[in-house]
Parts: sequence; C-alpha cells; structure tokens
Amino acid sequence: MEAVAAVLVGLVAALHAYILVMEMFLWQKKQGRSFHGFDAEMARATAPMAANQGLYNGFLAAGLVWGLIAADPTGFRAQVFFLSCVIVAGVYGAVTANRRILVAQALPGALALAAVLIAR
Repeated sequence: MEAVAAVLVGLVAALHAYILVMEMFLWQKKQGRSFHGFDAEMARATAPMAANQGLYNGFLAAGLVWGLIAADPTGFRAQVFFLSCVIVAGVYGAVTANRRILVAQALPGALALAAVLIAR
C-alpha cells in the first residue's frame, strides 16, 4: 500500500506542477486559454491573478515532493498537511469558482490522503 500511496501523492504533485505551468507560463497562449475557456482579452486581464495562483500550486507540488523524499515522521506529516491543503483548496474552488475543481483537484487529493493514511 505504501507504493500505491507514493504513486498517488506523486500524481497529485505532478497535477499541481502542470497547473503551475498552465497558469504561470501558458495562460495567454492557446493551451492556457483553453484551460479555462478564456478568450485572449480575458486571459490578458487575468494573467497576474493566474500567475499568483500558479505559484501557489507550485508550492503544493513542492510540499508533496518534499513529503515523498523526507524521512518519516516528517515525510508522512508533510504529505498529510499538503494533501489536506489540496483538498481544502479544491473544495473552496468548487464552491467559489467551478464545480469541476472538486473532481479535478479535491478528489485526487482525497484519494491520495486516504492511501497515505491507510499505508501508515
């Protein structure tokens, strides 16, 4: 189960690294605009906000990677903390922005957290 938990945590970290790239570097390009369905004008107007969001997603990814490489109990605690942050951010995003964030971010975080706790 530890291997499954590590893979799920790694996938959540990769997801948030992907979001970082989309929001910080590709937001105004075709790939970034299609990410949220924005036209060029809206992407330009929201680019600073998106870059800030992307940075936060990068912090989540970095924390999850730290949790994977740190020895226990630090690694376990970091994974639990950062996965909890992913879940809270996903639920908040689903309530305030778009319900699909619940499935795209909160659900993978919750599955990974469950696996980490079961593997413990």
